[in-house]
Amino acid sequence: MLNVMTREEAVALIKEKTKQLIPSTEKVNISQALGRTLAQDIVSQENIPAFNRTTVDGYAVIAADTFGAGASVPAQLNTVGEILMGESADFTLKSGQCAKISTGGMLPKGANAAVMVEHTDNADGLCLIYKSVAPYENVTKTGDDIALGETALKKGTKITSAEIGVLAALGIYEIPVYKKPVLAIISTGDEIVKGKIRQGQIRDINTFLLSAAVKEYGCEVFEYGAVKDDRNEIESAVKDCIKKADAVLISGGSSAGARDMTVDIIDALGKAYFHGIAMKPGKPTIFGIVDRKPVFGLPGHPLAAYFVFRLVVSEYLKNTMNMPEDMPKKSGVLAVNIPSNHGREEFLCVKYNEKNEVVPVHTKSGIVSVLSEADGFIRIDRNAEGLFKGTTVEIYEL
Repeated sequence: MLNVMTREEAVALIKEKTKQLIPSTEKVNISQALGRTLAQDIVSQENIPAFNRTTVDGYAVIAADTFGAGASVPAQLNTVGEILMGESADFTLKSGQCAKISTGGMLPKGANAAVMVEHTDNADGLCLIYKSVAPYENVTKTGDDIALGETALKKGTKITSAEIGVLAALGIYEIPVYKKPVLAIISTGDEIVKGKIRQGQIRDINTFLLSAAVKEYGCEVFEYGAVKDDRNEIESAVKDCIKKADAVLISGGSSAGARDMTVDIIDALGKAYFHGIAMKPGKPTIFGIVDRKPVFGLPGHPLAAYFVFRLVVSEYLKNTMNMPEDMPKKSGVLAVNIPSNHGREEFLCVKYNEKNEVVPVHTKSGIVSVLSEADGFIRIDRNAEGLFKGTTVEIYEL
């Protein structure tokens, strides 16, 4: 029997054993890059914007020409031109001059500020300015957004619509990304079926729950489906999945004997490194390597399986693809005391009550509806015996 580890120890071991298993890379068109993971830093080869431009409709000016201007004593400047969006300003502004300009327009040489049209009057080429502006007021300077040589996006970044915008601004349309790792999912259990069920049977939840979770991390899924708690069937399934995937998730085996069988199969085909993590839910977690590919044994209860994926398996994915921390968190104050089992790190689904206080969503690990009811989850340290009412807690997104 392998020793039970803390989650920190388990994650460290997984990272150590899988650190060489980095996915290969490829380039995809920007239209196909959403949700993918950047395989290298994106360094800007130009300034964005490439020129000083105004942020308002009005007049490009030399700021010093407007100093002291006010409603009763306006500055008087000669209008010497007009710059429209998309046009190059091919003249130089001299002291005492201004140029009409549209939002986003290029400032001419010599100009270093812009006055909003609301603060001006213009007739017969004479512009009256009723409000002074400071140097570079109402102006976006060259490189203010992204500077030449700046790392605009870091390797490991998951590409969202925001990153697509940055890539488009830089004119990068072929994006270097990691190839999507393929994770195979096997659900085990004599009682597990897909579709119509009879008395005593339950539907296969974990295949679909874990498949969705895997896809949220930008990976592909090979759904093997449900198999009986039979050594030959499970071993055959693992062998098949090892050929077709980069990692294997085996969920189920609710009895101690079934869990031991999963460990034995992993050990027979490769090497099992641990069987058990001091966490709740998720203690009966298994990890091993078969043919240089990680194999994870997850609990059969859906909620426990989800937390093991979220807090353990995801660390393998983040480590191999250099992905950053992905659990944004908020804070809140507990409305009640929460007892806990000393010696096991505990993760508890919570929600906000009508007073915006934090309360636990009480459930058992076999219940999956809690995931949709909760606003997030909290962590209780394994050395704590619980949390007191009034404690400020960090709430992690599910």
